[in-house]
Amino acid sequence: MISSVRGTVLAAAGTSAVIEVGGIGLAMHVTPQHALSLRVGSEALVRTALIVREDDLSLFGFAEADELEVFDHLRSVTGVGPKSALGVLAVLTPAEVARAIATDDDGAFRKVSGIGPKTAKLIVLSLAGKLTISPSSHPAATRPASSVTESVLVALIGLGWQERVASQAIDDAVATASESERSTVASLLRLALANLGPNR
Repeated sequence: MISSVRGTVLAAAGTSAVIEVGGIGLAMHVTPQHALSLRVGSEALVRTALIVREDDLSLFGFAEADELEVFDHLRSVTGVGPKSALGVLAVLTPAEVARAIATDDDGAFRKVSGIGPKTAKLIVLSLAGKLTISPSSHPAATRPASSVTESVLVALIGLGWQERVASQAIDDAVATASESERSTVASLLRLALANLGPNR
């Protein structure tokens, strides 16, 4: 079992990345957000899950241990394959998954391509009480349009902050921002940067 990979990023685009380890390039499936955070030529540590099938070996990579935990739990649900599980993490953070399950909100999973109403409900029922991740401290309703937060997240990652740290700073900024500040990338980015302070 390959549980993690540390090496030089050879390629990262879309939903795939290649990490060189000992002269061997390991291709893996990742979320679009994760691919954006990986810089070609830089070293990266990626948590991984190796999926073995009769005719295929597939590696799935994650920036955080929480994402890997959610991925493994999602795959245990009937009807949810590894690509669908990765699709969930491309739309929802681990904390948002935990909150959806805790509040019996199967609608959150229906937003994911390939997951229908029955499977969404089954995810909530099957994973109730199983996740060790705490729900996000700020409800989803307080977050601005995903395009704004995604842009701010990409910008912060590009400036060197880890995805989890950047995401928390955005949530904190949203909690204190006015409605107009939440609606623009520049305003929300400025508030998030103020929460983060100098990047060490």
